[in-house]
Amino acid sequence: MAFAKKYVGIALVAVSSAWAADRVVGANATLDIEPGARSAALGSATMAVDGDYLGLMSNPYQLANVNYAWASFSHTEYYEDTKYDFASAVVPLGEGQGLGISFSRFGADDIPYIKEGEPLPEGSNYNTLSIADWVFSLTFGRRITDRLELGIGFHGLYREMDQTGWGFRGDAGLRYRLVDELFVSTLLKGWTSSAASWESGEFEYSSPELYLAASYGLPVPYLYGKLNLYWQGAELLHREARDMDYETDESRGKRVWENPLDWLSGGRGGIEFAFDFGLSLRAGLSSFTTFQSVTAGAGLTIAKFVKVDYAFESHPVLSPVHRVSVSISPYLFSHSPRPGTTEATVRTTKVLTEESEETDAYEEMERVPDEPVEKSVQEMPAESAPKVTATESSTPEKEPVQAAPAAPQTSVPAPAPIIETDDEVLE
Repeated sequence: MAFAKKYVGIALVAVSSAWAADRVVGANATLDIEPGARSAALGSATMAVDGDYLGLMSNPYQLANVNYAWASFSHTEYYEDTKYDFASAVVPLGEGQGLGISFSRFGADDIPYIKEGEPLPEGSNYNTLSIADWVFSLTFGRRITDRLELGIGFHGLYREMDQTGWGFRGDAGLRYRLVDELFVSTLLKGWTSSAASWESGEFEYSSPELYLAASYGLPVPYLYGKLNLYWQGAELLHREARDMDYETDESRGKRVWENPLDWLSGGRGGIEFAFDFGLSLRAGLSSFTTFQSVTAGAGLTIAKFVKVDYAFESHPVLSPVHRVSVSISPYLFSHSPRPGTTEATVRTTKVLTEESEETDAYEEMERVPDEPVEKSVQEMPAESAPKVTATESSTPEKEPVQAAPAAPQTSVPAPAPIIETDDEVLE
């Protein structure tokens, strides 16, 4: 029995050493890069932004509100010719649920290199290589109740560098509507852990992390639009630093239960004003620790089936970044929006039509009293006409005087005075 225990222990040690993993910070960090221009202009508070289908990796629960199929594309050029291209497609799966698929590439091409021991080449005859991270993502969102929405996502990564590698991560999130236009959301990033394996046999992972976010919308009818506020907090669980300082690259910041104010300063947020006619203006901070992380941008909705967004991101050390993204809905291109959906409501046209109808009604009411009453009296029957003139007419000098003596003169047998008066009048 002791002999068997000895060999079982040796086998367990061998297996554990073969599958030894290093715990690191930021494994598969490519999955955390913001692809969409709209969320980037709002300080990359992607968890709180609804309707940005390029941010499915951080906001899967927004798929519960998908009404139409959308295809989205974005392109970003970083410093040193590093590029980030992202494409996604979302499809509704009935009422209150939707599916999203995304594919991206982050990398650089035509990098010159010289092998160790080789002389410097003459001119520009350099050997070149490319490095890239290829990401494939599958997300699903579903409405649980009228106030609660659920989203899950699975992301796979293939890394092509001096050695190849594979990565994987699973996320899960919830969004709850407290009151009208006020939402609170949470995201458990890496609930499966964010793991990566390399060609050399090394294996590394990052522990799960929890995030909080909130959004609030305020309609502004006097400006024909809506004001939206977005906030996303820093990490909650990690014992490592939840923020890296831009200038010194030193770990800083505490967890929420250690210093709540310091934790709040590590968050990000943005403000957006969306006009009813399709224009949106945005601004934000990608880190509340410095104002050198200012972001700004704008968006435009064209004919309800095309959305174009632009974002500018500043950095205190590195060069600024420009992002452009486009979203297209094939259904809305050939069909009108279905009644009851957000795309079918246009406040501007409703307000204008209501004002025009009210003004026309007032004009008609003003014109009705101006019409002569005599016309209506003449159209009345002969039996009712004398009654109206006797009670409502205000000219007793002619009609009552002539009608009153006519009755007694006809009853008295003396027609001569009438003839004489007529002759006198004629003379």
